[in-house]
Amino acid sequence: MPRLCANLTMLFNEVPFTERFGAAARAGFRGVEYLFPYDYGKQQLLEALQKHDLVQVLHNLPAGNWAGGERGIGCHPQRMAEFREGVDLAIEYAVALGCTQVNCLAGIRPNQVDPMDARETFIRNLQYAAPKLQEAGIKLLIEPINTRDIPGFFLNYTQQAADIIKAVGSDNLFIQYDIYHAQIMEGDLARTIETSLKLIPHMQLADNPGRHEPGSGEINFPWLLGHIDRIGYGGWIGCEYKPATTTEAGLGWAEPYLRRA
Repeated sequence: MPRLCANLTMLFNEVPFTERFGAAARAGFRGVEYLFPYDYGKQQLLEALQKHDLVQVLHNLPAGNWAGGERGIGCHPQRMAEFREGVDLAIEYAVALGCTQVNCLAGIRPNQVDPMDARETFIRNLQYAAPKLQEAGIKLLIEPINTRDIPGFFLNYTQQAADIIKAVGSDNLFIQYDIYHAQIMEGDLARTIETSLKLIPHMQLADNPGRHEPGSGEINFPWLLGHIDRIGYGGWIGCEYKPATTTEAGLGWAEPYLRRA
């Protein structure tokens, strides 16, 4: 049975962020993820997790000026020192929160940077980050993202991510497989997940079009989640979607997978 975790950046956003932990637990989630923890104190977040008996499943490395439109700096040649500082900060938070997975956003390739230079920068940054996170007991993930929602994003396809993992040469580098992004960029979800399963310790979902909850679009989630279970996937699946109305009103699809408080 798939294990669902609530993406607190997207879900329960009717309430302040620190109150979303309790809302997720009351809805039946036993794990949470969100983009970034860095605006909050480590102890504050840890207390929220412990109070509601939640697992911190995943967060991202620092990703540059998010409010200003940046979506990661992993492929930016002039930002490698900043990237390394972000690795240290991410480890501090992950260790404090008991989080065993951290995602690295490749970022939007700067117009003046050659694609091969961007790729080489991304590889070098991952070669730095992967062993440091491994030493701390944390898996490093990379996520292909569609170019419709984020034009110019550097990493877009499952095979592209697999090729970069091979080039990095670390056994502590994996794919965060986002079903929504993959449906837009490549489709063929069931076969791609099955053939790449050994590289996928974490997934995320949303339906397409609209990036709303399962059942709102074209993806046959009852079948796909059953397939993911049948092939032996053992990781979490993050619910990273925009509720069409409210989070609670749109959770009917998840009833079979949630444990109500």
